[in-house]
Amino acid sequence: MELKRNGSQPSQTGPAEWFTGRVRIDPLHTAPAPARHGVASVTFEPGARTVWHTHPLGQTLVVLSGVGWTQCEGENTVEIRAGDVVWCPPGHRHWHGASATTAMTHIAVQEALDGKMVEWMEPVDEPTYRAGPR
Repeated sequence: MELKRNGSQPSQTGPAEWFTGRVRIDPLHTAPAPARHGVASVTFEPGARTVWHTHPLGQTLVVLSGVGWTQCEGENTVEIRAGDVVWCPPGHRHWHGASATTAMTHIAVQEALDGKMVEWMEPVDEPTYRAGPR
Protein backbone atom coordinates (compact mmCIF):
# COMPACT_ATOMS: atom_id res chain seq x y z
CA MET A 1 0.00 0.00 0.00
CA GLU A 2 1.12 3.52 -0.71
CA LEU A 3 -0.29 6.52 1.17
CA LYS A 4 0.12 10.02 -0.22
CA ARG A 5 -0.70 12.58 2.45
CA ASN A 6 -2.80 15.61 1.55
CA GLY A 7 -0.45 18.47 0.72
CA SER A 8 2.58 16.25 0.16
CA GLN A 9 2.66 17.02 -3.59
CA PRO A 10 3.06 20.64 -4.70
CA SER A 11 0.31 22.41 -6.61
CA GLN A 12 1.05 23.39 -10.18
CA THR A 13 -0.14 26.25 -12.32
CA GLY A 14 -2.02 25.04 -15.39
CA PRO A 15 0.18 25.81 -18.42
CA ALA A 16 -1.09 28.26 -21.04
CA GLU A 17 -0.67 25.58 -23.74
CA TRP A 18 -3.38 23.50 -22.03
CA PHE A 19 -5.63 26.10 -20.39
CA THR A 20 -7.21 29.52 -20.83
CA GLY A 21 -7.36 31.53 -17.59
CA ARG A 22 -6.17 30.71 -14.08
CA VAL A 23 -6.04 27.01 -13.29
CA ARG A 24 -4.43 25.10 -10.40
CA ILE A 25 -3.56 21.41 -10.75
CA ASP A 26 -3.09 19.34 -7.60
CA PRO A 27 -1.61 15.97 -8.59
CA LEU A 28 -3.13 13.18 -6.52
CA HIS A 29 -1.75 9.93 -7.93
CA THR A 30 -0.06 8.34 -10.92
CA ALA A 31 -0.25 4.57 -10.65
CA PRO A 32 2.87 2.46 -11.24
CA ALA A 33 2.86 -0.17 -14.00
CA PRO A 34 1.08 -2.35 -14.81
CA ALA A 35 -1.67 0.08 -13.77
CA ARG A 36 -1.82 3.15 -15.99
CA HIS A 37 -4.19 5.69 -14.47
CA GLY A 38 -3.52 9.20 -13.26
CA VAL A 39 -5.64 11.32 -10.92
CA ALA A 40 -5.57 15.06 -10.28
CA SER A 41 -7.72 17.72 -8.68
CA VAL A 42 -8.11 20.69 -11.00
CA THR A 43 -9.48 24.08 -9.93
CA PHE A 44 -10.64 26.56 -12.57
CA GLU A 45 -11.20 30.23 -11.69
CA PRO A 46 -14.28 31.85 -13.31
CA GLY A 47 -13.85 31.86 -17.10
CA ALA A 48 -10.95 29.39 -17.03
CA ARG A 49 -11.10 26.23 -19.13
CA THR A 50 -9.10 23.58 -20.92
CA VAL A 51 -8.24 23.75 -24.59
CA TRP A 52 -9.91 21.20 -26.86
CA HIS A 53 -8.43 17.77 -26.17
CA THR A 54 -8.95 14.00 -26.31
CA HIS A 55 -7.97 11.04 -24.13
CA PRO A 56 -6.91 7.76 -25.75
CA LEU A 57 -8.75 5.68 -23.11
CA GLY A 58 -11.33 8.23 -21.99
CA GLN A 59 -11.65 10.41 -18.90
CA THR A 60 -13.89 10.55 -15.83
CA LEU A 61 -14.56 13.90 -14.15
CA VAL A 62 -16.05 14.11 -10.65
CA VAL A 63 -17.17 17.66 -9.87
CA LEU A 64 -16.35 18.54 -6.26
CA SER A 65 -17.44 22.17 -6.01
CA GLY A 66 -18.70 25.14 -7.93
CA VAL A 67 -20.30 25.35 -11.35
CA GLY A 68 -18.63 24.42 -14.61
CA TRP A 69 -19.29 23.96 -18.29
CA THR A 70 -18.26 21.16 -20.62
CA GLN A 71 -18.78 20.47 -24.29
CA CYS A 72 -18.16 17.53 -26.59
CA GLU A 73 -17.50 18.48 -30.20
CA GLY A 74 -20.73 18.73 -32.18
CA GLU A 75 -22.89 18.93 -29.05
CA ASN A 76 -24.21 21.75 -26.89
CA THR A 77 -22.30 23.08 -23.89
CA VAL A 78 -23.78 21.73 -20.65
CA GLU A 79 -23.58 22.91 -17.06
CA ILE A 80 -21.93 20.67 -14.46
CA ARG A 81 -22.23 21.04 -10.69
CA ALA A 82 -20.85 19.52 -7.49
CA GLY A 83 -21.71 15.83 -7.34
CA ASP A 84 -21.97 15.39 -11.12
CA VAL A 85 -19.86 12.72 -12.84
CA VAL A 86 -18.89 13.12 -16.50
CA TRP A 87 -17.55 10.32 -18.72
CA CYS A 88 -15.69 11.42 -21.87
CA PRO A 89 -15.25 8.41 -24.19
CA PRO A 90 -11.88 7.51 -25.76
CA GLY A 91 -10.84 9.86 -28.55
CA HIS A 92 -13.84 12.17 -27.99
CA ARG A 93 -12.85 15.82 -28.56
CA HIS A 94 -14.03 17.99 -25.67
CA TRP A 95 -13.25 20.79 -23.21
CA HIS A 96 -14.29 21.61 -19.64
CA GLY A 97 -13.83 24.39 -17.11
CA ALA A 98 -15.51 26.92 -14.85
CA SER A 99 -18.61 28.88 -15.78
CA ALA A 100 -18.14 32.53 -16.68
CA THR A 101 -18.98 33.65 -13.12
CA THR A 102 -18.21 30.74 -10.76
CA ALA A 103 -15.09 28.69 -10.03
CA MET A 104 -15.20 24.90 -10.34
CA THR A 105 -13.06 22.06 -8.99
CA HIS A 106 -13.13 18.52 -10.33
CA ILE A 107 -11.19 15.31 -9.92
CA ALA A 108 -9.92 14.05 -13.29
CA VAL A 109 -9.15 10.35 -13.79
CA GLN A 110 -7.63 9.08 -17.02
CA GLU A 111 -5.49 6.20 -18.26
CA ALA A 112 -2.37 6.25 -20.40
CA LEU A 113 -2.04 4.38 -23.66
CA ASP A 114 1.58 3.92 -24.71
CA GLY A 115 2.52 6.44 -22.01
CA LYS A 116 0.14 9.20 -23.19
CA MET A 117 -2.97 10.30 -21.26
CA VAL A 118 -4.08 13.31 -23.30
CA GLU A 119 -3.77 14.94 -26.71
CA TRP A 120 -3.93 18.74 -26.35
CA MET A 121 -5.32 20.80 -29.24
CA GLU A 122 -6.31 24.42 -29.89
CA PRO A 123 -7.98 26.82 -27.43
CA VAL A 124 -11.76 27.11 -27.22
CA ASP A 125 -12.63 30.38 -28.94
CA GLU A 126 -14.42 33.09 -26.97
CA PRO A 127 -17.73 32.95 -28.92
CA THR A 128 -17.97 29.18 -28.32
CA TYR A 129 -17.19 29.58 -24.61
CA ARG A 130 -19.37 32.67 -24.05
CA ALA A 131 -22.37 30.96 -25.69
CA GLY A 132 -22.57 28.89 -22.48
CA PRO A 133 -25.02 26.06 -21.84
CA ARG A 134 -27.94 25.66 -24.23
